[in-house]
Amino acid sequence: MRHRVAGRRLSRTKEHRLAMRRNMVASLIQHETISTTIEKAKEVKPFAEKLITLAKKGTLQNRRRAIALLGNRNMVDIEEGEEVGKGTVIGKLFSELGPRYLDRPGGYTRIVRLSLRRLGDNGQLVLLQFIGADEKPSKKKTRRSAKKGSKKKVEKADVQEAAEIEEPVEADMTEEPDESAETQDSEDQDNQKQ
Repeated sequence: MRHRVAGRRLSRTKEHRLAMRRNMVASLIQHETISTTIEKAKEVKPFAEKLITLAKKGTLQNRRRAIALLGNRNMVDIEEGEEVGKGTVIGKLFSELGPRYLDRPGGYTRIVRLSLRRLGDNGQLVLLQFIGADEKPSKKKTRRSAKKGSKKKVEKADVQEAAEIEEPVEADMTEEPDESAETQDSEDQDNQKQ
């Protein structure tokens, strides 16, 4: 029985799973998007989100904890046939990704299913990626979930939004109409009556 057993085995030993998870999250931090199978992505996503939460706080203790969990490998790019160092994974995590998600309470990654399948075993491929900085968390409030005291605030906000929408329409109506068009319309109506 598997009562209260969390996680997937993924046909690997414990050490192999741990190394794979570290490598995948390090690649995700470096490239900000990776392609993998759906099972691996679902297994790696919570670990990546926990590291982002550590990076948001940004203390020395959290930095040391992230190094212990992830390791601190160097990021290297190849430019003009030569290897160029781009810093470390932990450095990018704490300097770029942590500050990017300060206003976001969670949900830093997403899984996007691809229509492609892996050639060897026909496994379902997905993209595991960080949500962009420009995307805001959606706050869907219904009137049922709003408290009685905040209902008036919601109604006032709706009235203000409606007033903002109607203002441009009123501005268009205040423009002076073309007099020549009115005179032609009235002449056409007189001709039809006769």
